[in-house]
Amino acid sequence: MTLILISIIIFLAAAVVALVVFARKEAGKHGTSVKEEFVGICASAIETASQKEARKESALAYLRSRGELSNSEIRKALGVSSRTAVRYLDELEAEGKVEQVGKIGHTVTYRLKHTA
Repeated sequence: MTLILISIIIFLAAAVVALVVFARKEAGKHGTSVKEEFVGICASAIETASQKEARKESALAYLRSRGELSNSEIRKALGVSSRTAVRYLDELEAEGKVEQVGKIGHTVTYRLKHTA
């Protein structure tokens, strides 16, 4: 247990060091401060996460309007890659909002999960 905790702490410390090094490098390129670059990196991460959530909500709305859809239909509606569409649908399934119909291949579709 202690070894796992130490490993996690070392990993987090390495991630923070990498982030600081990256922020310094970007600050040197743009003539800004490390603080400004760090804030920019964090803002970019938040923006990316909010775009992802918006796309997932769009997928849910599309499923509500159409009933049952394939990965390719979701992909086209959201304008994302096939793998990204699958990732979003997997997350929505893990959240209990949709369910996968079928196991593999082109016969797989997704629909809203009915809650009782």
